[in-house]
Amino acid sequence: QWLHCESYVFSQSFSETGRLTQHLSLCSKLCYAIGGAPYQITGSALGFFLQIYLLDVAQLDPFYASVILFVGRAWDAITDPTVGFLVTRSRWTCIGRMMPWILFSTPFAVLTYFLIWYVPPFEQGKVAWYLIFYCLFQSMQTCFHVPYSALTMFISSNQKERDSATAYRMMVEVMGTVLGTAIQGQIVGGTSDCPTEPGVPDVRNSSRINATSVSLEETVRKQAYLIASGVICIIYILCATVLFLGVKEKKENGRKTSELITFRQGLWLVISHGPYVKLVIGFLFTSLAFMLLEGNFALFITYSLGHRKDFQNLLLLIMLSGTLTIPWWQWFLSRFGKKTAVYVGILVIPFMILIVCLKSNLIVSYLVSVAAGVSVAAAFLLPWSMLPDVVDDFKIKNPDIYGHEALFYSFYVFFIKFASGISLGISTLSLKFAGYVTGSCNQPEAVSFTLNVLVSPVPVGLIIVGLLILRTYPIDEETRQNNQKKMQKILESEEDSESETSALGSNV
Repeated sequence: QWLHCESYVFSQSFSETGRLTQHLSLCSKLCYAIGGAPYQITGSALGFFLQIYLLDVAQLDPFYASVILFVGRAWDAITDPTVGFLVTRSRWTCIGRMMPWILFSTPFAVLTYFLIWYVPPFEQGKVAWYLIFYCLFQSMQTCFHVPYSALTMFISSNQKERDSATAYRMMVEVMGTVLGTAIQGQIVGGTSDCPTEPGVPDVRNSSRINATSVSLEETVRKQAYLIASGVICIIYILCATVLFLGVKEKKENGRKTSELITFRQGLWLVISHGPYVKLVIGFLFTSLAFMLLEGNFALFITYSLGHRKDFQNLLLLIMLSGTLTIPWWQWFLSRFGKKTAVYVGILVIPFMILIVCLKSNLIVSYLVSVAAGVSVAAAFLLPWSMLPDVVDDFKIKNPDIYGHEALFYSFYVFFIKFASGISLGISTLSLKFAGYVTGSCNQPEAVSFTLNVLVSPVPVGLIIVGLLILRTYPIDEETRQNNQKKMQKILESEEDSESETSALGSNV
């Protein structure tokens, strides 16, 4: 029966003003957190395996594969602010304002995701097939994730409860990343026929391979990708069901909906709020650094350090370290403040420098993986924990404008995805200029040097720039607490106004 728990089964306690404060139950927080898993599970599977799938299984030309990946990412970035704008114009329904988007986008997202991993029985329209369904899936995923992200503001009016729910969400999302990689990797594992031992001939270049065996192997690989996508689709549906049944969206009491605005007005509304701009730009640089590190870490471990056999263990250690340290980060930011947590969270910098300066050492690689996981947890948690503070600050400074929370979240996601596109472009072009040989088991020295630069000096520089920008972020712990008190007074006055209106209506 736990799935039918009400999202607002509150434990009752009294605030300093003597009013009852509302606290989300553990069940509600877990149901909300589980809703964030589909985005990370599908994202990790696509991020790690889509390129290999398009080249080796769908057998597309590398140029067309790169077009599909870049156009898909660009389309994904564009749809975020568009969906955010449409969400702000949505009206309240019997199941909420965000939930209809989540509910109705789920079946289409599942269908389009499954068709991405299906190899059509024709050659001429393959590129169009993957481009269409990849873009459609990104659109449906955006229709799920943008309202889900904005849902943070509607599950509770208490800031500590929102931060706590965000911490649960980040832990589940990190676990979702591990789960997506594990499911896809274990089911389609063994597809790489690159020799792992020196001196073993590369059978891929042999002309004596039996054609029937090759055809059978291709069929098995296609089926493996379909099975993996089917498993992920089932998990997607289950997570969406838990979110819908276990979380009740809270309508803001006493608030009227402000007038509908145009897209240009919404964009100006967001970029004209100073704290939001500083927060987004700061995390844009730090996110770009972590994405460069994440995107090139596998290649770096394989070709620069020579730990080909330990790559999966190192990746798993990063994700496990991140998952286990999220509760600690939640305690730390509650105890010392979020700005302090930002600076402490970048403890990976010394290890990033160390792994490049020292000779290849497996123990050092494991230490760097643990430190990277701790910082990844901070990178997951802090932006989503600080965004509600910015929205609250905006509400206080603009008391007559409300109902546009989704814009702040959608534009943040847009900028982060934009950073992801930049990191992908930089990595691809840099490795291409260095002479990277696609499908080769060994790479030139120039590639090793380029990978060293991409995982250490460049990310370190980006992180430093991001920290300098975040230093100017005006919402410190004292300001945040003052804003929370002001927001509490606003909510209490609205509740009193609504009570008086209800009383007058009943008397009439």
